[in-house]
Amino acid sequence: MKKLSVFFFLLLCATALFAQEPARPSKWPYGDSLVVFAKVVGNDTIPIVQLPEVPVYAIRLFDSRRDIRKVEKLIYHVKKVYPYARLAGIKLRQYEAQLQGVSSEKERKRIMKQAEDEITAQFGPELKELTFTQGKILIKLIDRETSSTSYALVKELRGSVRAFFYQGFARLWGYNLKTKYDPKGEDELIELIVLMIENGQL
Repeated sequence: MKKLSVFFFLLLCATALFAQEPARPSKWPYGDSLVVFAKVVGNDTIPIVQLPEVPVYAIRLFDSRRDIRKVEKLIYHVKKVYPYARLAGIKLRQYEAQLQGVSSEKERKRIMKQAEDEITAQFGPELKELTFTQGKILIKLIDRETSSTSYALVKELRGSVRAFFYQGFARLWGYNLKTKYDPKGEDELIELIVLMIENGQL
């Protein structure tokens, strides 16, 4: 009954809205018309409109409260670090475009050192506040956004020595910059959460 009353309310609102529109001129303004397919049923002509596909994602239900809490924490962590991973992808494309016209290795290193200093100054304090779990997720999501592991990115942009140094330092703290993102395996739930974020569901 409630659903039916809501339907009639919407119908009345739509009727009132169309009733307020000014009458069309006698000559049909073809400029603002929309041509669609239609099907004739009895004395009625029913328009047929192809709507765009809308993806809808959902996380499966869990049996225990403990599992639910784990998923809630994972959602929180992913939402925390995903913007940084997106930013990494954007910045990488910007720097790659900037470096295309650079032939000097010295100039290339100068540009990348400047980029590193800018990122550290802007986001260093925030990134230092990330938890261990958030750091591990961020490393995976950077691979997702850039199609390269963090180790490969550092090696490409700053050289093998710097990449080796960063990897060694990361390993001391339990991280691995060579970690690959596996959306169809162990990172399947993270991928689902990211898709739901991108779809506006989270």
